[in-house]
Amino acid sequence: MSKTAVVRSEWIKIRSLRPVSGALAAVFATTLAVTVLVVATVGQAEAGEEGNDPLFSAFYGLSFGQIAAIGFGATAVSTEFLNGALRTSLAAVPNRNLLYTAKMAVIGGLALAVGLVSSFASLLVGQMFMGEYAIGLGDSGVLRAAFGGGVYLALMALLAAGLTALLRSAVMVLSLLIPFILIVSFVIGDIAGGAAEYLPDRAGQLILHGHHPGSLGPWTGLVVTGGWTCLALVAGWWTLRRRDA
Repeated sequence: MSKTAVVRSEWIKIRSLRPVSGALAAVFATTLAVTVLVVATVGQAEAGEEGNDPLFSAFYGLSFGQIAAIGFGATAVSTEFLNGALRTSLAAVPNRNLLYTAKMAVIGGLALAVGLVSSFASLLVGQMFMGEYAIGLGDSGVLRAAFGGGVYLALMALLAAGLTALLRSAVMVLSLLIPFILIVSFVIGDIAGGAAEYLPDRAGQLILHGHHPGSLGPWTGLVVTGGWTCLALVAGWWTLRRRDA
């Protein structure tokens, strides 16, 4: 099969599987819903507090949208390991490198597109409730954060996809990544101090902050998250080549 045909087949798989397409839609729905809920209720009250970062507050929903992005990446890959689906895929595309590359390209492309829409939409809609505290795309760092937020969501989806290819289980990946991001990352942060900046979630979310007191900047933090993602993708590729279907 040609590269274009393989990419198209992977797109058809994602579009036709409801759990996968539903997880992708949840990235947008969760990000926007949480942003509107938080900004509409406590946004203006917190904006006047000392030490508040208005830029990060504008993208608060992305902290929850990333959970849906992780779910999308994990379920999009795990379907290959259910009921012998991988054997069918390899029968159609014997070139494992091509199959893996096409799948990750489609996952990453869709996650990036939905991530960018989610990031910009949450900013524009959320600021409608901020009154005099509202920020716009022309303000310092806002456009960078909106674009970087979409890239961050795509990287987290690919991180989950690579780990799922390695572990062959979406349940296992979700059981590891979600508690790590919601709980363990903060515990490690309190213990490790500055070293916690290099964790994948913390490093990537620096792109959403207006102030960066640590050693990493917004773009270098995103590069660190990209490094974690590349490690996961390489590990998943190596596993797919080495293990039997």
